[in-house]
Amino acid sequence: MNILPRAASVLAVTIGLISSAGATTPVAQSSPAPVKNIVLVHGAWVDGSGWKPVYDILTRDGYHVSLVQEPLTSLEGDVAAAKRVLDLQNGPTILVGHSYGGSVITEAGVHPNVVGLVYVAAHAPNVGEDEAALGKGMPSYTSKQAGAIDKTADGYTYLNPAVFPKDFAADLPTKQAVFESHAQILTAAGVFSTPLTAAAWTTKPSWGIVAADDKIINPDLERWYYARAHSHVTVIPGASHSVYESHPQQVAAVIEDAARHAEQ
Repeated sequence: MNILPRAASVLAVTIGLISSAGATTPVAQSSPAPVKNIVLVHGAWVDGSGWKPVYDILTRDGYHVSLVQEPLTSLEGDVAAAKRVLDLQNGPTILVGHSYGGSVITEAGVHPNVVGLVYVAAHAPNVGEDEAALGKGMPSYTSKQAGAIDKTADGYTYLNPAVFPKDFAADLPTKQAVFESHAQILTAAGVFSTPLTAAAWTTKPSWGIVAADDKIINPDLERWYYARAHSHVTVIPGASHSVYESHPQQVAAVIEDAARHAEQ
């Protein structure tokens, strides 16, 4: 009857089919863990303390957050300050810049720890470009006001305290905006006209926040920057240039989105 040899043959074929099926079954791929390091970079005329509302949200949500305090004496010096902080990070990092800080992160963002960029009402020039020249193409409300931006005898700029509250921080409490107008960090005029030597957004993913009522940077210029960089764009209606202080929840949400998706 040859039953046993035939049964052995069928069993062998069955085992072979099972093994083959197992070999071709795809293994489920786990998503990369969110990036946990965040570095925040402030813009001109202010310091890093304005990031505190965003810092509080991010640290509460488990992120390791560091702030860069730029000297605001030269673009080169400010980029070096950002890179020092990036050197201290223990792995992949999201680099965030507000206003002129966008130029700083664009150049500093080539640092190997940086895996994603977030622009918050910020400039994002390309190599060889500077924000002063680009701003002339789409001038801001403030730049068209005579005397709004003043300069010291040795070439440091500041925003006239009389216009600071309504131009820089219209959606902050008046007392806070007035205080910030008198706590400005005078900023070397040259930082705005120094051409960039690197542009990290050309090789790394980016996210961009448009402050829809921004008077310091034309919101249309912000949109143009982010479209060119193929950024993930969020528009915050009614937000002033101080959007990171007045809308911290929305700004933090964009940063956390970048942290979740930058390495995917």
